[in-house]
Amino acid sequence: LHSSLMREFTAIVSLALPSSRVVACPLGTEFMVQKPTISITHLGCEKNRIDTEHMIGLLLQADYPVTLDESIADYVVVNTCSFIQAAREESVRTLVELAEAGKKIVIAGCMAQHFQEQLLEELPEAVALVGTGDYQTIVDVINRVEQGDRVIAVTPTPTFIADEELPRYRTTTEAVAYLRVAEGCDYRCAFCIIPHLRGDQRSRSIESIVTEAHRLAAEGVQEIVLISQITTNYGLDRYGKPMLAELLRALGAVDVPWIRIHYAYPTGLTSEVIQAMGEVPNVLPYLDLPLQHSHPDVLKAMNRPWQSQVNDRVLDNIKAALPEAVMRTTFIVGFPGETEAHFQHLLEFVERHQFDHVGAFTFSPEEGTPAFNLPNPVDAEVMADRLHRLMSLQQPIAHRRNQAQVGRIVDVLIEGEHPETGLKVGRSARFAPEVDGVVYVEGAARLGTLVPVRITDAEVYDLRGCVVNHAALNPESAS
Repeated sequence: LHSSLMREFTAIVSLALPSSRVVACPLGTEFMVQKPTISITHLGCEKNRIDTEHMIGLLLQADYPVTLDESIADYVVVNTCSFIQAAREESVRTLVELAEAGKKIVIAGCMAQHFQEQLLEELPEAVALVGTGDYQTIVDVINRVEQGDRVIAVTPTPTFIADEELPRYRTTTEAVAYLRVAEGCDYRCAFCIIPHLRGDQRSRSIESIVTEAHRLAAEGVQEIVLISQITTNYGLDRYGKPMLAELLRALGAVDVPWIRIHYAYPTGLTSEVIQAMGEVPNVLPYLDLPLQHSHPDVLKAMNRPWQSQVNDRVLDNIKAALPEAVMRTTFIVGFPGETEAHFQHLLEFVERHQFDHVGAFTFSPEEGTPAFNLPNPVDAEVMADRLHRLMSLQQPIAHRRNQAQVGRIVDVLIEGEHPETGLKVGRSARFAPEVDGVVYVEGAARLGTLVPVRITDAEVYDLRGCVVNHAALNPESAS
């Protein structure tokens, strides 16, 4: 299913006829100089995905052939993730496999920003490093590598953020696009390496974001997902105050049915933002709240002491103002010093608020963060047990939330087809791309369209339903 969600690079010049340029010879004859073929491997989050999409767009603009097939590529660009240990391990495995295959590798993204010297020492196959604030230089990097240089394009403190003018080739389904409203983070959570890897927050202008949103709508996009590290802080650095409410109202004029917000810190969910979410028709009442924990002591150790004072109040306000709101959150279990009493507090918090979707992770000590050397580490077996207990608590809650959808007619964005059953696969508004469940749909429906679906069954994470025809929606017109 994941591979089916990748758009084919239909706009790319056929590899059988690779892009080339004509160079004049001293004798007046001409010959064709073929540019090297580039493959790009994307790892990590949606922010990394957008960086990858810009690199593809820039390479295509410069007439470089781009392919999904690494085996025929002259260079493989790996846009790496370094957020937690598991992500680094995946990145390292990918790099080692490519090196063993004899590929020339350009290492981009968070690992390039994080481990410059180590990567160059350990991987002689790495011909270049491209930092998180330097992906816009990818064409120059490839050009220099072609001249024989080993390139390090890593700005120590990233400050760049792309706008709507930088070329971009989307790798999501045709109907979905991520739209970055800001980059970087001003918070300094004890467990998080992101500010070190991506710099301080820098927001795009409202005009720039709306211009790109209109362009995406013209391309047929049905869902725009607004992303940044802290979307509720959008505009603080540029305008002197958070401007998410104003941005949402401006995006209300864009002809896109769904606009979804990712990474809404509870402290930024002001009454103005909640009101805008309720009043702007195409803004979905879906909130991704990275709460991380519930107990004040643990939040203080995480350097998130402000959060414990607002969690319950903000969640209750959301439920009152947006009774149909879908709430997703993430938690870290096993943070240094977390006791069984702290964990029980978290379980009671989850039981009390009945979240639609919960993601949970065991604590990963990241070198370069304050939490790396904190005392009282939690044993790995205890962390694993707590993770299991938390998700065991959440699963019946998620199932009940899904069961409440049975019998309803909801819009579903059709994104693919199940290879074995032939059922259409899509998402209702309650499911964000890639992180939540899906809806398996019986009946005829075109890819990339929103269709009415009657929900007939609910599983823990997914739903099932059937397409509702026009007559069933409008019984009077059928008489």
